[in-house]
Amino acid sequence: LAFWKSLPHCLTSHSFLTILLPFAVILSLSAIRIHPLTAQATSNLLDNQTRDLLHEALSGETAKEYAIAISRFHRIQGSRGYRESGAYVIDVLRANGFDEETAFVESFPSDGRISYQTWQSPSGWDIDRAELRMVAPFDERIVGYPEIAMSLMTYSNPGEAEGELVWVGAGTSPGDYEGKDVAGKIVLCTGYGGDVHRLAVLEYGAQAVVCYLDDDRAMEFPDMLAYTGIWPQSHELDRIRFGFNLTRRQGERLRALVESGERVVLKATVEGIGLEPYWMDVPVAVIPGSDPAAGELVYSGHLDHPKESANDNGSGSAAMMDMAITLRRLIDEGRLPQPKRTLRFLWVPEFFGMMAYLDAHPELVGPALGGHTLANINLDMVGENLEMIHTRMILTRTPASIPSVVNDVVENMAEMVTRMNIRTPRGSLSFPNIALTPYSGGSDHNIFIDRKIPGMMLGHSPDYTHHTSEDTPDKVDPVELERSEILATSAFWYLANLDERQGVELAYLAGAKATARLGEAAREGMRHLLAAPPEAVDHAWAEVENRIHHHRAWAEAAVRDVLNFNDSPVVEGAVRIQLQALERYAEYLSGSVAGWAAGMGMRARQAPPLPRAEDERVPARLTRGPLAGGLPASRLSPDRAAWYASPQNLLGGSYTFELVNFIDGERDITGIRDALSAEFGPVPTQVVSRFVEDLVEAGLAEWR
Repeated sequence: LAFWKSLPHCLTSHSFLTILLPFAVILSLSAIRIHPLTAQATSNLLDNQTRDLLHEALSGETAKEYAIAISRFHRIQGSRGYRESGAYVIDVLRANGFDEETAFVESFPSDGRISYQTWQSPSGWDIDRAELRMVAPFDERIVGYPEIAMSLMTYSNPGEAEGELVWVGAGTSPGDYEGKDVAGKIVLCTGYGGDVHRLAVLEYGAQAVVCYLDDDRAMEFPDMLAYTGIWPQSHELDRIRFGFNLTRRQGERLRALVESGERVVLKATVEGIGLEPYWMDVPVAVIPGSDPAAGELVYSGHLDHPKESANDNGSGSAAMMDMAITLRRLIDEGRLPQPKRTLRFLWVPEFFGMMAYLDAHPELVGPALGGHTLANINLDMVGENLEMIHTRMILTRTPASIPSVVNDVVENMAEMVTRMNIRTPRGSLSFPNIALTPYSGGSDHNIFIDRKIPGMMLGHSPDYTHHTSEDTPDKVDPVELERSEILATSAFWYLANLDERQGVELAYLAGAKATARLGEAAREGMRHLLAAPPEAVDHAWAEVENRIHHHRAWAEAAVRDVLNFNDSPVVEGAVRIQLQALERYAEYLSGSVAGWAAGMGMRARQAPPLPRAEDERVPARLTRGPLAGGLPASRLSPDRAAWYASPQNLLGGSYTFELVNFIDGERDITGIRDALSAEFGPVPTQVVSRFVEDLVEAGLAEWR
């Protein structure tokens, strides 16, 4: 009571409390950034009959058999081994209800020189055999290919080498080579193979590279071998040599010999074609919709990766195979109707193949760009055994640049899965462990987002076996595969056939979820306001208001997205009601924040405007899709590119991805900064300005 009486009158008045109370409820009840899903949640969107039918028909056991088969192919992007794995997928589809018109392969040139937007295609690649031996101080075979497929760095060329072994530490920076003569020798290192090859071989004249894993995982699993590749740039193709990957146990033994003063000599032989112009194949399966004008929904999953790589991404590829085959069979048997919307399945070479495919299909764009591709679910590492890997299923939301009701549908289906008793004869006894997380990249869903197609990812994290020889089929769990299949299939089947009654229910669910997200955004902003020193209260207030303004717009867009799946007048009315509620709630939040600002000494009735950038020009992009790694720095002068490795660069992964998405030909620098700050927290205007200027300098954008 004493504290209450000590508050300023403006904070205890009845009129202010009517504004404050809704905001206080959100402050106390809003969800955390990562939302673990529990069985106590909203009721299922999907009807019980369809749920039970999918549970009966989808098989994690069958999917695991597919994953085992896929893991036997050395399926490097652009390689002959990848083509063989794609042919396997098509053969299985054709043997299970698909014909030449509904299951086929689209191929794209891949020679290390052709680019798809900013993504340089990988070179084709094929090697028959390789061996690494120690010939001094004694003779010993160290490793051989293809018996251990990851032992040879991908994109190695054929050749021979015999030379003294030189330890160079990480081997990824010029300082690692100071005082060491590596010309004509073989280097031993712990850095990533391609980075070391670029310096040791192409810059300093070494014959070959030998790398070993030396991180926390390797400490615990000393016989784990990491997958690395040379990944040559176009101008390097004619000078590429080769390299080998070893386990930590092997690498530390060689290092100990070298550091003891022994003269260690290795001999390496690599035989085969090596780098060659070839193709990236994309196996495609289509389940046609009954209404061609109703649009389509796209599943994607990358088929590539070295032999083994069972969870990454044999599991996602296998799950998609069982999903496609099961739906085809249920429709053919009359147990499910033909879906209203088309369902498309894409097995792609990660990033590069997905970019090539979308580049070749300009019709695959979202409604905001006049298209009819309504959503994407990307399945990447969906079969992890929770008991063996100690991981959880992750549902990655779409970013703020493309709000979507698909997030809410997928979340609801995940809640449904947590309530189901999914067990298989050879599966684990794990309980569901599913979390909804903010957007993050790392897989093919992000290729869709620039095309205004809402893209979500279903995967697992963390996974200590990722990109190592430990990613083997024994760690693929039929139970978790089946959970993933039911979740992903249910979400798109529901959206593919959304009727009027379901549309109304979905509008109300979307409104409830949007309201919670709007409240959470305000709460995050209030943390900064309440912590602001007196001299910064006005700016902090402006930032909170900026968050509320943008998140309201994003919340409304997510609710309106329902109309892309059913736009009947009844559904439109339900959407309109939710939009009106969001408008009022945003006003309540702004009013309550203003009250707090007044209590902190601000006399203005409205938040002051945020500072504007001096440059009011509007940038426009000149490329599609997310930028390839290293851009724009790799196209800048060394002096200008150095900024990206400096403390002044405050933009990381998702920041730069979204910054590029916010370059829509309408926002100026201030508008881009405000949107980025609303999503992630305040970002300095000069940092955004610098990044956009560099995009223009690199020929990736222009001033409109």
